[in-house]
Amino acid sequence: MHKVELLSPAGDFKSLYYAIHNGADAVYLGGKRFGARSYAANFDDEEMVKAIKYAHLYGVKIYVTVNTIIFDDEMDDVIKYIGFLHENNVDAVIMQDLGAIKRVRETYPNLEVHASTQMHNHNSYGIKLLESLGIKRVVMAREMSINEIKEINTTMEKEVFVYGAICVCYSGCCLFSSMNTNRSGNRGECVASCRLPYKLLDDNGNLVQDSKYLLSPKELNTINYVDKLINSGIDSFKIEGRMKSPEYVGLVTRLYRNAIDNYYNKKSFSLDSSDEKDLLSLFNRKFTKGYLFGDYGKDLMNIYYPNHQGVHLGNIISTNNKYIKVRLDDDVNQEDGIRFVDENKGMILNRLYNEKGLLVNKVSKGNIALFDNKIGLKSKGAVNKTIDRELISKLSNVTELKIKVDLSIEVLENQPLSLKITDGVNSVTVSKDIVDKAINRPTTKEEIIKQISRMGDTPFSINKIDTKVDENIFVPIKSLNELRRDATEKLIELRENKIVKVDNPPFNIKSKKVEKESFGINVLVRNENQLKASLELHVNNIYVTDYKLYKKYKASNVYYSMPRVVSNYTELNGENLLIRELGSIKKYKDSNNIISDYTLNVVNADSISLLNDLGVNRICFSPEVKIGNISSRVSKYNTELIVYGRMELMISKYCILNMLLNNDNKKCFICKNNNYYLKDEKNKIYPIRHEGHLMVIYDSKSIDLINKIPSLKDRINNFRINLFDEDYNEAKELIKRVIKSYEWYNIW
Repeated sequence: MHKVELLSPAGDFKSLYYAIHNGADAVYLGGKRFGARSYAANFDDEEMVKAIKYAHLYGVKIYVTVNTIIFDDEMDDVIKYIGFLHENNVDAVIMQDLGAIKRVRETYPNLEVHASTQMHNHNSYGIKLLESLGIKRVVMAREMSINEIKEINTTMEKEVFVYGAICVCYSGCCLFSSMNTNRSGNRGECVASCRLPYKLLDDNGNLVQDSKYLLSPKELNTINYVDKLINSGIDSFKIEGRMKSPEYVGLVTRLYRNAIDNYYNKKSFSLDSSDEKDLLSLFNRKFTKGYLFGDYGKDLMNIYYPNHQGVHLGNIISTNNKYIKVRLDDDVNQEDGIRFVDENKGMILNRLYNEKGLLVNKVSKGNIALFDNKIGLKSKGAVNKTIDRELISKLSNVTELKIKVDLSIEVLENQPLSLKITDGVNSVTVSKDIVDKAINRPTTKEEIIKQISRMGDTPFSINKIDTKVDENIFVPIKSLNELRRDATEKLIELRENKIVKVDNPPFNIKSKKVEKESFGINVLVRNENQLKASLELHVNNIYVTDYKLYKKYKASNVYYSMPRVVSNYTELNGENLLIRELGSIKKYKDSNNIISDYTLNVVNADSISLLNDLGVNRICFSPEVKIGNISSRVSKYNTELIVYGRMELMISKYCILNMLLNNDNKKCFICKNNNYYLKDEKNKIYPIRHEGHLMVIYDSKSIDLINKIPSLKDRINNFRINLFDEDYNEAKELIKRVIKSYEWYNIW
């Protein structure tokens, strides 16, 4: 029977150890570069080799994250690094960047590649495109329901997040951190803008909702739905948490291991109150079943607290300048972490006092404890425990797994002493010394079995022993010990150095001839006045977000800008389409003229080459591209760079307006009548608009790279303006600025 894989995270070697010995089938982790969790400890090259060997020793797979976008000047280093991983028998690499995937598939055809959730894997056509690239596994978007996942028909394995932190934005589609702090979520440097407080304003600047964490989701927890997840055909259960503690990794892994095993053993599973409390104690922002099981709005979000909340500890009785007096509903220990809920402030209890003011190590529930008031707390309210030292100590007591082995020993007179050890897959036979006839007291069969059974601190335990032992022979104890050590060491070496090769299909995307365009100025418009301004100034190409407007002005240089999230595709033939996600390439390339938007996160020449070969006629760079580093290789393709515009920072299945103003009603109409805005602590204003039933948050300002055009004309042949709410005259002035920036203006 094919069993679902349990895939655990590891930000360091201790977490790897906890994951393996609590039942993970596979572990995902990152190196020091090119992984989407750059602020985790991660693994240097030496640690990486050690991690792969250690995991393979216990029959656990290792998947390494190389799931960032890759700049041109990094590509050779990335391919070299992946070669290092391949040489050291990594089981798979998890990747986002299309160009890097192309290079890996060409360079290392026997290496397994998984498509990261950063690739925005949310529909069947996008998944079919990935399948055509020879990718073995796809990590599904966290916005998909269990039924949508079940309906995806693919030969690739399906991997799904089942526990941990979730993003409010579709993964791989978030530019919030990048545009505001120059730390890219697509580069593993996300500053968690979604966990910051915002005010909600209406179109007149009136306050609709005061500072709350309006973009902060709860933690995903599906532990009670393991049976439904398995029945849906999911191949791998993924636990989030490369930046979480080893104890968190260990506990969550163990609980999911128990739930999965119970399912296959036809036993029921339910989380008991003690385990649930432990999960809450280690990390929670409150729990949600997520989009997998239909949670949305208030069931999905925790807009009141963005950080770990812990579990209820007690209530404040009084405060003064010296102490905070708390009546306890649970035990508290010195060095526990606590949070005062109303103030959302926390601290570590370096010192703990009983009701009499005496220093103690512990105060039991039902009693009164005194805490040092080192944060100047004046209010009352509830107190939560956020770090439980006793729990951490308990979870640190890990029972190491043992690998079952069978032994066969032959002790025959005048023959070499021989021992075979097998784990059922790998077998090792070692021999040494010729067995002598006993002169005095013979060595008994029982003594031989006793000595050879001493596995000690090896990772093995004995399942059975077969023996062939002559009578009246003598074997030195030293020889038996050396034989056992040699056999176990060789089996360890064999398991650690397991050769990993995958029978991938050949990478046979055929190169497509490029029909090079002349230099062009292009404009994305959102209304008819902007479109008329573009037509009057004879721009080369116009991208229209409104389909009815596109049909009204349809011409050879007018394109319809497709949605970024597509569940159901309409039939289109003979159209000009600006494609914004991978599935639309697969669906529309054969019968339409397609070009691609910046939303495909293209930052290197290899991605441009692949997209061109897949049928994309013009490829737009991501605004995250390093402009000064764009390879001259791109000059032979039709490329585009946005030089002016207000960028989309997030696109989300969650809608603030529907939750706060419409009480999570599925028939929301508010966004059609008014515009709304988010305001952050620095007074930046972010417009909220809608794409269908999806919420889109735009940047507080427009990028302006128009003065860069002259320095880029030798590599890029199209420059674009993204209009937002500019009127007719403002649109014309912007277009004129771009026209004037051309050094070849006289040909315009």
